Amino acid sequence: MSPTPAAVHPTTARRLLALLADRQVAGRLPSVVAGVVRDGDLVWSDGYGDLGGVPDVTDVQYRIGSITKTFTAVLVLQLVRDGRLDLTRPASEVLGDMGYADRSLRSLLSHSSGMQAEPHGSWWERSDGVGWDALVAGHDGSAAVFPDGQQYHYSNLGFALLGETAARLHGTTWFDAVRRQILEPLGLRRTSYLPESPAATGLSVDPYAGTLTAEPATDTAAMAPAGQLWSTIGDLARYSVFLGEGHPDVLDRTWLELASHPQSGDRRDHLGYAYGLGFQLHRGGSGLLVGHTGSMPGFLAACLVDRPRRSGAVLLTNATSGLEPGDLARALVEELEACEPTLPTPWTPTRTVPSELAEVLGVWHWGNTMFVMSLEDGELVLGRNRDAWCRFEIRDAEIVGTSGYLAGETLHVVRRDDGTLSHLECATFVLTRTPYDPEAPIPGGAPEGS
Repeated sequence: MSPTPAAVHPTTARRLLALLADRQVAGRLPSVVAGVVRDGDLVWSDGYGDLGGVPDVTDVQYRIGSITKTFTAVLVLQLVRDGRLDLTRPASEVLGDMGYADRSLRSLLSHSSGMQAEPHGSWWERSDGVGWDALVAGHDGSAAVFPDGQQYHYSNLGFALLGETAARLHGTTWFDAVRRQILEPLGLRRTSYLPESPAATGLSVDPYAGTLTAEPATDTAAMAPAGQLWSTIGDLARYSVFLGEGHPDVLDRTWLELASHPQSGDRRDHLGYAYGLGFQLHRGGSGLLVGHTGSMPGFLAACLVDRPRRSGAVLLTNATSGLEPGDLARALVEELEACEPTLPTPWTPTRTVPSELAEVLGVWHWGNTMFVMSLEDGELVLGRNRDAWCRFEIRDAEIVGTSGYLAGETLHVVRRDDGTLSHLECATFVLTRTPYDPEAPIPGGAPEGS
């Protein structure tokens, strides 16, 4: 983030604070702090409730719960990028023969492995953690609740396996790997394994008396990759910028977008929520918010980004219950957009047209359906009724689909014997300059019965 961000207008700041204040009162939250990010900068931050008189609310640590899972996912995806792991292969290739290690890394990351949600024993989030050997000894894989790959079923235990997988390949502990591979490159100096002052005390609010009970700041040991970390608004803002833009020393945006494809979900969520490769996908903002929410005894948190709008929201509270953090994060992002709409990237003229694409621009027909092929920001866009139906890019001297129905497919430019352009073909779709060109393959020629 730049040192002098452009802050939001005072009216916007007041409206964002009002959202925070309303949720603090309605949820009876001891304290809540939040920030919004726009174009790579933390442009607003504030807090409400008992903030302990600290001079900078962005530097107070809270526990972030399952936002930790995204750090574990980044570790795994780095290893996949580097060719040391394969998403389709089972975790047993690293962990050996143990319960649930027959699940693929993809199913573990996407909570579609069918394995049980929680480890056996007492409530792990509020108990002293156990080491890896003890965790393995207590789980033989027989408590699965669904067949592998059948459906979404959130599993904290699955992320313990992922964290141990990454730790072994790095030859260190899970948190040391997180620190070296993520925290240090991103400059997250206030994100830690255990709380470091100034840090909020996790609290439980009595539902009837409104009194407070302190929650334990546990070391979850082998379960740490699922929810151990502590962080601040300042650090989570930097992290949200990474989630939106990528970072050359951690993961670039291509990998983060790959991780944001829906992998699993529940039909009861009515397409409002899905899970990617270690990331929650919420409906909201410009359409899709990516990141994660978190909860641990005494704490709730959220970190969600809207990539097309280059914005995001982060929030932390020291209460066990009383808030849906994802809903508040979405409300903050949408309030920012309502008050100060995102400015689109300015249009600039095309300076050069790649020779491979020059001849394919213009009007084409699939049967009698008209399409227009144009060049936008270096991508080839196949449009229909003013909508981009498919997009293509030049990749290794081939024209390959990047989005839409033909994503991943290769677009072939077919020429006649004399070298002139005949038609385009992609996954049996034949595009011709005139409807039903009789010289082209199906659907060329006159329709039957004409």
